[in-house]
Amino acid sequence: MKIRNIKKIFSLVSGLSLCVCVNAQKEKDYTKFVDPYIGTEGHGHVFLGASTPSGAVQLGPSNIIRGWDKFGGWDWCSGYNYISKEILGFTHTHLSGTGIGDLNDLLILPANGKPQLKRAAFGDMNSGYGSPFSHSNEIAHPGYYKVFLDKYKVTAELTASDRVGFHQYTFPKKADAHIFIDLAFGMGWDSPTKTYIKKLNDSTFSGYRFSTGWANDQRLYFCIRVSRPIQRAVIYDSTTSVSNMEGNGRQIKAVLYFDAEKDPLIKLKVGISPVSMENASANIDAEIPGWNFNAVVKEATAKWNRTLGKIDVSADAATKKIFYTAMYHANIAPALFNDHNGQYMGADKKNYPPPGYNTYSVLSLWDTYRGLHPLRTITDPGMVNEYVRTMLAIYQQQGKLPVWHLQGNETNTMIGYPAVPVIVDAYLKGFRNYDVHLAYEAVKQSALQHTDGLSWVNKLRFIPADSIAESVAKAQEYAISDWCIAQMAKDLRKTDDYRFFSQRAKLYSLYFDSSIQFMRGRMGDGGWRTPFNPYSAEHRANDYCEGNSWQYTWLVPQDVEGLIRLFGGDEPFTKKLDSLFTVTSVLPGNTSPDISGMIGQYAHGNEPDHHIAYLYNFAGQPWKTATLIRKITDTFYTAKPDGLTGNDDAGEMSVWYIFSAMGFYPVNPANGVYVFGSPLVNSASIELPAGKKFNITVKKQSKKNKYIQYILLNGKAYTKSYLLHSTIVAGGEMEIVLGEKPSATWGVAKEDRPYSEK
Repeated sequence: MKIRNIKKIFSLVSGLSLCVCVNAQKEKDYTKFVDPYIGTEGHGHVFLGASTPSGAVQLGPSNIIRGWDKFGGWDWCSGYNYISKEILGFTHTHLSGTGIGDLNDLLILPANGKPQLKRAAFGDMNSGYGSPFSHSNEIAHPGYYKVFLDKYKVTAELTASDRVGFHQYTFPKKADAHIFIDLAFGMGWDSPTKTYIKKLNDSTFSGYRFSTGWANDQRLYFCIRVSRPIQRAVIYDSTTSVSNMEGNGRQIKAVLYFDAEKDPLIKLKVGISPVSMENASANIDAEIPGWNFNAVVKEATAKWNRTLGKIDVSADAATKKIFYTAMYHANIAPALFNDHNGQYMGADKKNYPPPGYNTYSVLSLWDTYRGLHPLRTITDPGMVNEYVRTMLAIYQQQGKLPVWHLQGNETNTMIGYPAVPVIVDAYLKGFRNYDVHLAYEAVKQSALQHTDGLSWVNKLRFIPADSIAESVAKAQEYAISDWCIAQMAKDLRKTDDYRFFSQRAKLYSLYFDSSIQFMRGRMGDGGWRTPFNPYSAEHRANDYCEGNSWQYTWLVPQDVEGLIRLFGGDEPFTKKLDSLFTVTSVLPGNTSPDISGMIGQYAHGNEPDHHIAYLYNFAGQPWKTATLIRKITDTFYTAKPDGLTGNDDAGEMSVWYIFSAMGFYPVNPANGVYVFGSPLVNSASIELPAGKKFNITVKKQSKKNKYIQYILLNGKAYTKSYLLHSTIVAGGEMEIVLGEKPSATWGVAKEDRPYSEK
């Protein structure tokens, strides 16, 4: 055989091998590492059910809320908690990880027997609709949910596309089988204001549910298509039968009868829309035109695999499960808020034509500006401009940037103007597919309002504690965003604005009492608020927000160097920081349940603390950060249903783990600097645009080996205890070598420490 022919054969075989490897990588099933039950018990508040990444539909079970004493009902914010033993029905929208409940719209329940029009009472499932169930008969993985309803002997299976929920029910062969629809259903967080359903033909129903709750004016339109004709329909207003064709009122319900003796299998496709019933129907046509349930499950699984696979990690089984479950939870929200044709409802309740990009809701910005949005700039750059454009549209429609936007409503939940760090982070990282001048106008307008103490801040003064609640926390959040505005102004060469907002960003220092080394409220006469108790987090008369002075003293991620100077240098700074993790964890009574996950007074259960363990790097002691990161991850992230110590807050608690498992975290949410901790994985490969990857290899990984000894970046020694965003997105190879004892040199020198601004 001639040499050139041998070369051709070798080339062909190599090409086929490469093709097999590429296809194997593409077909890797990351969903098998996800346990959706993690965080469903306790304070995690995560969603359980079927959805797609960032989908408008979250189709899953809703339980009976347990009592409200001692925040009991609070743990059903998503509609589901693992300790529940009953399911009332399946609803099409859920929040995941939030600290306030809402949604659970459009309840559907497969049932039989005499129709029950009121929900069952806790402990008495025969008193109304709903069924007991067992976790042993329940299956959940990304894009699919299955459960057996004991009361009705029905197997319910759920899957979803972006805007359509797909139900598949297998009934016993009984003559009284029916599908129950309750438009009045709410978990206790909201109440219907106007509901409507109409029978269009023997297998199609359309309607809407308007409600008020956390989202003050929520509007959901729907279309339901049944896989085969129903025998008859009965429509009720509350418990009164009103029609077999159409019903309009505050508590509309419907019962759809079908012949389960002839065929026990029935399917429903439910499209939803914020715009119209017609669009809800069109969403079904566009996304699930057929009736192949398994094909839709396969597509939903494929979508999740594409999302989860953006970071490919190698780790021990427990770490891998927690990591990919965190990736799953971090990609439920923000959720799509436009129809397949692009139309959407604005914050002014007007319907808008397709803007040329996807719009989003469930903007939990006070939480997600810290980590989730910086992560998106790495893993989902295509979505970043869409987020910014969504927020700028909201700015134009409601007169200010979103604070906590939900289903076209501004809830004004939490403090500060948290859209600003998200927009500025995107801008500084080079995302510019939006009106930059409008963006700057919007972030500046956010800071120049006259609400919540900003009148004092505009005059470069402290906010008097006797004038407004949560004065210290609000001032510190303002300072973070003001620093961001200053950086954008600097880049846009707006010198006066840069100078002004840089001064405002330093106002946090006015709350620092050097005599006791705490951030503390100041009264209108300039004196300190007394009496002062740094442990107090009494949430009705507090200078802080879901926290106390121990925790808020460290909320200066935009200027850690300045905070160190306030303490008098590295040594007193680290000494005080050490004490945060060693003082008593006891808190006075009547505190927010968000203060959880305690190590001393460090509270990992709430987002303002998430950067604190990484602060040691700024003082040249990265080994202390490493010790704490391992303690936090080992203690507060487990593979059990109560495996999250606090609310996941639309994925932010999970994002902390994702970053930390890879070995770094964005202390400053908008300067593109990621601070090293202690990686948990053996390797991580981050998928980047244009086929690039950033590969992390961790050598000598073990429980004992938690301290970074040295790092090689693209084959060269890397001594800095931080990593730049620009380095990651350029692609490359990073090797981290761990050891059992702290390195005496790595990350210690001043020139190797993280920085806020250069």
